[in-house]
Amino acid sequence: MNTAAKSRAGRHPLALVLAVLAAVVLLVVGSASAARAATGLDSAAEALREGPVYVDPRASGTLPDGGADALADTIRDADKPVFVAVLPDAPEFDPQTLMQDLRTEVGVTGVYVVALGDRFAAAADSQVMSNNAVTNLEGAVERGNEGNVAAMVDDFVDQAVPQANGAAPASWDGVGSEGTSAGSFLAGLAVLAALFGIVLGGVALVGSRGRKRRAQAERERLETLRPVVDEDITAFGEELDRLDFSPSEPGADEAKRADYTHALDAYDRAKDKMAAARRPGDVRGVTEALEDGRYSLAVLDARRTGKPLPERRPPCFFDPRHGPSVQDVDWAPPGGSERTVPVCAADATRLAGGEEPMSREVDTADGRRPYWEAGPAYGPWAYGYFGGGVLPGLLMGTMLGSMMTGPYGGYGDGGFEGGDVSGSDFSGGDFGGFGGGDFGGGGFGDFGGGF
Repeated sequence: MNTAAKSRAGRHPLALVLAVLAAVVLLVVGSASAARAATGLDSAAEALREGPVYVDPRASGTLPDGGADALADTIRDADKPVFVAVLPDAPEFDPQTLMQDLRTEVGVTGVYVVALGDRFAAAADSQVMSNNAVTNLEGAVERGNEGNVAAMVDDFVDQAVPQANGAAPASWDGVGSEGTSAGSFLAGLAVLAALFGIVLGGVALVGSRGRKRRAQAERERLETLRPVVDEDITAFGEELDRLDFSPSEPGADEAKRADYTHALDAYDRAKDKMAAARRPGDVRGVTEALEDGRYSLAVLDARRTGKPLPERRPPCFFDPRHGPSVQDVDWAPPGGSERTVPVCAADATRLAGGEEPMSREVDTADGRRPYWEAGPAYGPWAYGYFGGGVLPGLLMGTMLGSMMTGPYGGYGDGGFEGGDVSGSDFSGGDFGGFGGGDFGGGGFGDFGGGF
């Protein structure tokens, strides 16, 4: 803008507004042209951060007319973190690393569905959709729509949407595009509209509907967990009282006092973490503290009674309030396969006598049920007690395990849930490479491995 124009704009605010808007329009149009011309992984990832479906211009004939919009509508209406990329079979898309690279570039937990030329594959963060669910569904849609990649994508999305956990990412809010190659253009128009509103002072932007739904869902899941966690905290406090240990009692030494202090600190830490909890994943820190405190009490009890110090073991699988386990036993849930679980002495005796263990039951829509049959809400609670290395095997074939298989990244490192921004913090095992050849289900390793 030259000096004379600046002077005129300074004297007339409306002229300044129009000048700014004109500049923004030029910027948006330029960005849209660049977006339409751009291809490659970066463009796909950028578009998927703005909307659920991206179609590379070179693959525009893969889906039928209106197919991308229909897919996007299905995903948006369900408010689920499902991402669809339709790409050409081009050199910049390495089949061996495409799924993992796309997930890394988008940086959001979710289900990822990719058509690469005439090939199809899907993958997901395990907290959003289990590896088994993805692999089985992938094989089914391939066999049911042989040779028709568009139908595979459509069929997979239709069935994955009701199964996926979590909510659509907040970055999709307010973008009119469904994430196709025109996404940047319409995102720019959204910016222009926002600027227009700010300049004219007509409307204040408010929080998005998606963020509100996600926040409400997190509050509801946390409130589902709260009474169970509060019961655990109370039970641990009662254990401390029953212990009746005094740091000044006869025979108390530095080791015993240290154990007792550690247990007290764990109790306080658990209470503080629960008071500060704002989302379900925060519960993990509470049960981690309780597990740590119970082990300290077990060590203190052994010191006071002259018994050998206990091995550091996971808590009793059937009810972590029973304290550290003392042995492993083979056990199978009703209708499930046998697995080895850590148990306390009392439950080991009951199982040896043919009796049912004293399982921790929680409230569900179907009444009181063992926690492993209560659904994914109890994932953070269980993760804090058992950790990611043990938990998947313990929960194999249960309702909780089937919805949260794999490394439990969603309730472990970072506490990410479906639709959350996690960047590159995810399990690479969930996103294997595309191995060429067979698509008849199970040809992709853990995930179906890829194309």
